[in-house]
Amino acid sequence: MLKGRTLRHRLHIPPSLYHRRFLYLWIGLLISTAGTQMQLWALFWHVRTLTPQPIALGGIGLARILPVIIFSLLGGVAADKFDRRKIYFLAEVVLTLVAATLAWLTYRQWISLWHIYLLTAIQATASAFDGPARQSLVPNLVSKDDLPNAFSMTSIAAQTGAILGPAISGWIIAYLGLAYPYFFNALSYLAVLLALVMIGPVPQQIVNNHGSIFDGDAIREGLKFIFSQPLIFGSMLLDFFATFFSSANTLMPIVARDVLHVGEIEYGWLSSGQAVGAVLAALFVSQRKVIRHQGPVFLISVVVFGFATIIFGTARVLWLAMIALILIGAADAISTIIRNTIRQLLTPDYLRGRMTSVNQIFFIGGPQLGEVEAGLVAQFFGVPIAIISGGVGCIVAVAWIVRRLPQLWHYDGV
Repeated sequence: MLKGRTLRHRLHIPPSLYHRRFLYLWIGLLISTAGTQMQLWALFWHVRTLTPQPIALGGIGLARILPVIIFSLLGGVAADKFDRRKIYFLAEVVLTLVAATLAWLTYRQWISLWHIYLLTAIQATASAFDGPARQSLVPNLVSKDDLPNAFSMTSIAAQTGAILGPAISGWIIAYLGLAYPYFFNALSYLAVLLALVMIGPVPQQIVNNHGSIFDGDAIREGLKFIFSQPLIFGSMLLDFFATFFSSANTLMPIVARDVLHVGEIEYGWLSSGQAVGAVLAALFVSQRKVIRHQGPVFLISVVVFGFATIIFGTARVLWLAMIALILIGAADAISTIIRNTIRQLLTPDYLRGRMTSVNQIFFIGGPQLGEVEAGLVAQFFGVPIAIISGGVGCIVAVAWIVRRLPQLWHYDGV
């Protein structure tokens, strides 16, 4: 009984969840992310069933990154010039339609690779507007003191969904078929849409509004701010290189089927491995009021991310691969929480959409271009070499960036 009372005394409701509107958004994200991850990992498995070529899986990364590069800056301007909540809502509607179309084409057995690439590109275009609006909305829903906790809880929602989604997806593919993960994802977006309705209007600082997102001055203002902030730019640069070298998620079906020799259900477990580690790390951070020595913690977590990637690349048994993936997820969650806090606290509200849009190019561009790179390396040298070399590249990138921007190591909060 004493141990039970001690545990209840130590655990507390995270302060960000006392903000009612953030709580609505958090619940919606939890449900929606499970559906999104269900679809993503089903998509990788789907491509592998259509063709055994690793480069075809790398094509998913290309289809996801090109729209982000083209539209992210416009998405950032939109988030600063217009109502972020409304932009977020419209983007979620488009994502719902994409998932429903994937489900219908797959169910009717009309789908081919070009359908998957096209719909993935449309989804990425919507996400280019969704991401800046969503991330810059969070600081308007909680107090400044609760912002790090809000990002920790957002990470928990995302990663819990990333545990449930792929694990459930494996069972659904095995017993119902490939169309159903897409169908359930379409339904899951309704949770975010309902949350946004319940949140109601959200005050924000609006940049001078000339009625168009094609505003070169606004884009230049955002870029100038980011490049003048070494901590923000350095964290983005590190994010890009670390994920570029260490991203090989699209190769997971090949790892499961051809390296570890397991089926759909085990593939679902593997796909959830990183999220398990991320949730454990985010839960730990959520129970801490202050994160000390944020710079060293951030950089060391990226190095751990690289080492764990190397271990994953060498794994030939399921249990070792799972341990490596859990470590990858935990390290990535810690670095994500710290870098998001750095960026949001150092950025004025009227610039947050544009800052987030540039970050989105780094954050999404790194892993998606990394998936293309991993597909090419795997095509010519094999999947294990593609993964191991990526982990080595991640560690080298950390050393290079610390040498160029030593203030990242000395950072300890605003």
